[in-house]
Amino acid sequence: MAPAELIELKIQIEDLLSKGFIRSSVSPWGAPVLLVKKKDGK
Repeated sequence: MAPAELIELKIQIEDLLSKGFIRSSVSPWGAPVLLVKKKDGK
C-alpha cells in the first residue's frame, strides 16, 4: 500500500472509530477487515 493510501486509510478508520460505526477488537479470533468502495464510488 502506498504511503498516501495508508494515511487516508488511517484517517478513515479513526473517523469510523470516533463515530462509533466500528470498534477495536481484542478477540484472539479477530479477522482483518477489507474496506471496499461501493459501485457508485462512495
